[in-house]
Amino acid sequence: MSLKISVQMLDPPVIALVGRLDTHTAPELDQTLDQVLADAAVTRLVFELGKLEYLSSAGIRCFIRARKVIEPRGGKVALVNPQPAVRKVLDIVKAIPGGIFTSVAELDAYLDEMQRQVREGQ
Repeated sequence: MSLKISVQMLDPPVIALVGRLDTHTAPELDQTLDQVLADAAVTRLVFELGKLEYLSSAGIRCFIRARKVIEPRGGKVALVNPQPAVRKVLDIVKAIPGGIFTSVAELDAYLDEMQRQVREGQ
């Protein structure tokens, strides 16, 4: 599945994501972020995740990148309405800020398995 990105230049801007945010689709989000974050007046940013079905470490890096630009401006980045599988990934990342994985591939495999379990109700 691909990723659909919709940007509403409101105050704050809202980036809605539909589909999968992974290694293959993260570069597309990075390009969108380049355009949004280029405006120094943007100090708040919202990612609408209600229809995001899958999130890998590449997607997490996009969110972190946005925070690294917005927070020094005194702003905030918000992730709203994540589906249960995506919320699980976000919770895992919060729980292990230093990381315990030997590679990005190992982290992606772990996140994939956690999302699969949540989708299957385990």
